[in-house]
Amino acid sequence: MTTLSTPLSGFQSLRRRIPAALAPLIFAATRPADSDEEKLRKALLMGGSLLILPVAALWAVLYATFGEWPAALLTAVYAAADLLGMIHMARSGRRKPLAVTQALFTLLLPFILTLLLGGLAQSSALIVGALMAPLGALLYYEHGAALPLFIAFAALVALTGLLDPTVARQNNLPMWLILAFFVFNVVIVSSLAFFQLRAFVRQRDDALRLLRREQEKTDSLLCNILPRAIADVLKNEPQTIAERYDAVSILFADVVGFTPLSTTVEAAEMVNLLNEIYTHFDNVVDRYGLEKIRTMGDGYMVAAGVPAPRPDHAQALAAAALDMMAFLDHWNSPRAGDFQFRMGMNSGPVLAGVIGRKKFSYDVWGDPVNVASRMESHGEPGRIQVSRDTYDLLRDAFTFERRGEIAIKGKGLMETYYLIGRRADDAPATR
Repeated sequence: MTTLSTPLSGFQSLRRRIPAALAPLIFAATRPADSDEEKLRKALLMGGSLLILPVAALWAVLYATFGEWPAALLTAVYAAADLLGMIHMARSGRRKPLAVTQALFTLLLPFILTLLLGGLAQSSALIVGALMAPLGALLYYEHGAALPLFIAFAALVALTGLLDPTVARQNNLPMWLILAFFVFNVVIVSSLAFFQLRAFVRQRDDALRLLRREQEKTDSLLCNILPRAIADVLKNEPQTIAERYDAVSILFADVVGFTPLSTTVEAAEMVNLLNEIYTHFDNVVDRYGLEKIRTMGDGYMVAAGVPAPRPDHAQALAAAALDMMAFLDHWNSPRAGDFQFRMGMNSGPVLAGVIGRKKFSYDVWGDPVNVASRMESHGEPGRIQVSRDTYDLLRDAFTFERRGEIAIKGKGLMETYYLIGRRADDAPATR
């Protein structure tokens, strides 16, 4: 049955809906060791058999009342077999004997009764009831039995149509009863088909909602690792992603004295402290539309202008750096005094792309990245050191303090500046 795709919720839902008076009968065959799916199948089979028993008994009485004794006897045998099967399943806990009995009787009884009662019209199109065999297989039996039973049903319908001219006769049933049986057959079978289809649609909708929810979680997790634009590309078609960007700004931030501090602070407390700091940094990055590249222990790397180029890459990154540096001014933590930040910025052309196949990451490479790292490592605590290239991009909008030329490993002497703040219209660019 399609509702069995989530057997636990289906079984619990069934338990809640069954009246307390019927519960001992419906769940008589379930055992504690049964899986929830097996419990659900047993309960549905027992409930269906309980529903069929009085109907079969009533039909046997009506057939006998109007003198259709072969049909009455056969229907009574079915009712007795159904009762014995339920008793056996309740005692043994075994589902298969009753399931097989139901499948065979439900499939063959309507066909035989159609022949005994004089064809399709006189039997109230009882052959339609044989459709309950494959439908019941979806409910009570293994899914693999449903298709063979449906094929057998279709074959019996065709055979009934071929034999109808040879077996047609007037039986002893009054017309009102024939019509009542016809309505009953159509209503019962169509109701079973409808409610199964409705259950399938509900389960499908629930599955789609769950799938969308999980997809959103996956997308969110992927976008925490990669830029959204890059993540969208990789989701649609895995490929090598590498681009050259001519105008990018890079920021490195570092916690000064982190290594000695980590020897005096408990690991859990240190992780919580760094998490508070970097959560603030992440919020700043999001607010300015930047791209966090990675964290490296106590180090933090941000880029502006990748993967989406922007003409104000240096201005946006500088404003973000100032907001990050100001975090300690309002950080409500007893450890705030133990922390200082050191930051470095540089601008220029870089390469960017996704590396790795399992624990992949989005990264940037190039000389401007190395220089930005040197700006941070050769800077001073509490200061944001920038290269001449970045200074030239920012001098009209921000204020600076000229540090002068310093020796940068691998680059020699480089002119550097400390970023101070945003420049008012009448403020000098450098002091």
